[in-house]
Amino acid sequence: MAVTIKSEHEIALMRVACRNLSEMFDELEKMVKPGISTWEINKKGEEMIRDYGCTSNFKNYGGYPAAICISVNEVVVHGIPSKSIILKEGDIVSLDAGMIWKGYHSDAARTYAVGKISPEKQKLIDVTRQSFFEGIRYAKAGNHLHDISAAIQKYAESFGFGVVRDMVGHGIGSHLHEDPQIPNYRDPGMGRGILLRPGMTLAIEPMITMGTYEGEILSDGWTYVTKDRKPAAHYENTILITDGDPEILTLPDWKPEH
Repeated sequence: MAVTIKSEHEIALMRVACRNLSEMFDELEKMVKPGISTWEINKKGEEMIRDYGCTSNFKNYGGYPAAICISVNEVVVHGIPSKSIILKEGDIVSLDAGMIWKGYHSDAARTYAVGKISPEKQKLIDVTRQSFFEGIRYAKAGNHLHDISAAIQKYAESFGFGVVRDMVGHGIGSHLHEDPQIPNYRDPGMGRGILLRPGMTLAIEPMITMGTYEGEILSDGWTYVTKDRKPAAHYENTILITDGDPEILTLPDWKPEH
């Protein structure tokens, strides 16, 4: 699949899917408290997606059973919601979700504190989020894709954190996963990547760990955890490349700092 340039009509449809997703995260964040199950959060998310008149793009994708990937502590991504997984004080939890509006996709992720968390876990959440913003400084027409990757890696590793290699960001549009793949690190052998052009829509998603960047998939075939079982955080937005600063479609009120 070649990297696609979206038309104004396609971008308008993606804006709806992305704005709805941003609003959904605002609501789900309010539910993140000690004592709630990840199943309850997923149930609310599914209801909201339906209420928007949208479709979940995660549920049944490759057999994944839920609308929201909910990943607690050492789970990096693709945690499966369950009535038996109860959030407790001091946990961190990542929510990753998307929805489809008239054939066009959105995708975003956030990591939240459950009650009062350690300063180390808060630092991990903050650095993961900021690494996204460090990366998208380079998300401009005329730059190259791996300029984004290198900036994410440089920032996260400057705090001694690990940058996950096995999971990457991606293009997005009429499919949830489109070309190009977008690593959060820069391998010298990778080159600078494709030239960024206006109309490209990308899901940039740093996945950062407190220890090793290595991970493994558990026996359920989905849950991806850090190999050393140290905590991980995830922050993702769907963005639009323009002639100037990028537009963060899943943060519709964001304004770049200059």
